[in-house]
Amino acid sequence: MDVVVQWVRTEWVRPERGGPGLPGSVPAGFVLPHLRPAVHEARLHERDGFRPAWSAEKSEVDRLALVLREDDGVLSVQLQNTLFAPPQRRDRPSPARLERGQWVRWQLDHRWQRSRDGGWNYLLTTLNLAYGPVSDARLFLGTPTRFVDERAGLS
Repeated sequence: MDVVVQWVRTEWVRPERGGPGLPGSVPAGFVLPHLRPAVHEARLHERDGFRPAWSAEKSEVDRLALVLREDDGVLSVQLQNTLFAPPQRRDRPSPARLERGQWVRWQLDHRWQRSRDGGWNYLLTTLNLAYGPVSDARLFLGTPTRFVDERAGLS
């Protein structure tokens, strides 16, 4: 399947840092290292000043986290909610449908309480996925064709 996937997983602990707890300067997308189909993942942790740490590039999509179905030149994309942390979402959005040359940004957030001190940890998962050939490495810095927002405004 001709897709470029970029996961951005941002973790923090203090909700008082502006907006829903996440500093506004944390990016939702990054420049691609190349234009070939691949899966890239950046992890940003508050403790590291939100500097991205990149995992090894993969060629296969994690089928537990993401369901892709291609039919007649249209790709259906469904981000799975694999965390059992609150808030649980019973009503999930329909899959995003993409034609070749389009891309989706899908965001989903969670929080969980730490047993050691009662504080909260937060996670924002952002999926950037392009269907078909990518001609610009800066694609995920722009405006997506489709945007699915499952952020719950955690406090």
